[in-house]
Amino acid sequence: MPKLFTDPEAIAEDIIRDVGTDLVVGLPLGLGKANHIVNALYARASADRSINLTFFSALTLEKPKPSNLLERRFIAPVIDRLFGGYPDLAYADALHAGALPPNIRVIEFFFLAGRWLHVPFAQQHYISANYTHASAYLLARGLNVVTQLVAKRVVDGVTRYSLSCNTDTTLDILRARNEGRAAFTLVGQVNSELPFMPGAGELPAGEFSAVLDSPDTDFPLFAPPSEPITDTKYAIGLHAAGLVRDGGTLQIGIGQVGDALAQGLIVRHRDNAQFHGIIKRLAPGTEQLAALETGSFEKGLYGVSEMLFEAFLGLIDAGILKREVDGVVLHGAFFLGPKSFYRALREMTPDEIARIQMMPVSFTNELYGEEDVKRRARVDARFVNNAMMATLMGAVVSDGLEDGQVVSGVGGQYNFVAQAFALAGARSILTVEATRQAGAKAQSNIRWSYGHETIPRHLRDVIVTEYGTADLKGKSDADVIAAMLAVTDSRFQTELARQAKDAGKLPKNFEIPAAHRENFPERIASALRPAREAGWLPSFPFGSDFTVTEQRLIPALQILQDAQRSLPRLPGLLWQGFFHEPDAADRECLTRLGLDNAKTWSERAYRALVSAALVRSREA
Repeated sequence: MPKLFTDPEAIAEDIIRDVGTDLVVGLPLGLGKANHIVNALYARASADRSINLTFFSALTLEKPKPSNLLERRFIAPVIDRLFGGYPDLAYADALHAGALPPNIRVIEFFFLAGRWLHVPFAQQHYISANYTHASAYLLARGLNVVTQLVAKRVVDGVTRYSLSCNTDTTLDILRARNEGRAAFTLVGQVNSELPFMPGAGELPAGEFSAVLDSPDTDFPLFAPPSEPITDTKYAIGLHAAGLVRDGGTLQIGIGQVGDALAQGLIVRHRDNAQFHGIIKRLAPGTEQLAALETGSFEKGLYGVSEMLFEAFLGLIDAGILKREVDGVVLHGAFFLGPKSFYRALREMTPDEIARIQMMPVSFTNELYGEEDVKRRARVDARFVNNAMMATLMGAVVSDGLEDGQVVSGVGGQYNFVAQAFALAGARSILTVEATRQAGAKAQSNIRWSYGHETIPRHLRDVIVTEYGTADLKGKSDADVIAAMLAVTDSRFQTELARQAKDAGKLPKNFEIPAAHRENFPERIASALRPAREAGWLPSFPFGSDFTVTEQRLIPALQILQDAQRSLPRLPGLLWQGFFHEPDAADRECLTRLGLDNAKTWSERAYRALVSAALVRSREA
């Protein structure tokens, strides 16, 4: 049986006593970190430089950090409400401050998107890795401790622990230990909010060397609230929803496009005509409409996804995710989401939770191991993942910039692309927003070339933007370029086509079809407006931890953020706001930001700007 502790410092001392002063500690990705144990080990090594401590991890979760007055007034109460009791990871604060002690290293293979840009130590110690390779790298580095947040259950006096949110790499390295290929100490920290997930991640107490279990170290789970789905993301998700076959298999990557895709599938299932009407307004080319899947899900889908998030539960509730594989409708490797998501998992009946099984990442992301069984299960698979940019010839940029700076990580994306090429009838669907804002200007995310790539062009398959679907698989370079131009924002098509022609990759007489020359954001907004107004495409389709007032504020604050990138827009907003009398709902919003009784000139200006932005958000 494991040694039981109630004090983090005591369990840290026990780890050092058992393992020694050269510690290579594996921390699960994201939610599964045992924060109190991690912080106690960090404090111990900080105080004693004879201890060499290496943390090997991914996706270090941090609370949002507001950057201006409005952000502080909006997000501070949200942080207190949703993250107030979440213990910060001391190593993350030290990394940001450039104050990591010389005897401590932090090595990650996946970053919280954008959080570690231009942080030299983090960038220099990042390991580029497929998610499925991370466990092997851990073992090669001499892993000797794994700390993990766990759920606890006692039945008939017998204690069992669940790896719950992070079976991903832990189950793979436990298998290595059981096979004699590794030797490490497994240490758990009990959390009362973690759902107890049965299956492969349910372990007897004897698997653990020590467990921290105390009300004093219990804490609320990190629960990022769902973000509102923009028109751009809805358009992408709806296009992708038309590529999913009934009776097939579904994987969805991290991001709001996943929520949009899931809601698109729900609209398609519940009202074929409504779905077809939305897509007809979105897709200008008849060839795209002819290739769509628009029927309801009579056979249903089976889910196999490294990440499990709230939208999957929405698909189960809607009767879409229902095709069973050995009694299971969804296999996942880790989960993360809002409080309502964790609560829904905790409150499931035994029969309901048994249909959702947490597995090692080697199971979800690869075909190796029981390959015949996986092939029979993963029919007509659709692997949907997000990217930052794509080139006209089909290469995709998802994890970093051409100067070497890492934005996030490869994660499982390459794994799923490889699966799509290995499975009969499967497709890799990579989603890209056609543009991004760079200051006051829009820039195209479809590039002629780029000095970094995550998925090479020889693995090009399907790329989706808000303007449609580019089916690239098995096509010539010229045909690929033509397909990519058709889903590019029209403000950039001419110059991109010129670059392709100058390189000899497009015929000089090539013309972009007229149907694809109206790829502008205004067309997308117009195409979605009827379904938005009818309630088919809500901003928060699976609920929100934001209050009603906060939900009204979010689009207004986005308008202000966009206006700050184009300073000439601010005077107009300011003028409009000074002469606008807020209604009751707007006054609630101003009160929420502490601007109802503005006293300083600065507060009065912010009050006017927010008032005008609230009006414009309703008119959008």
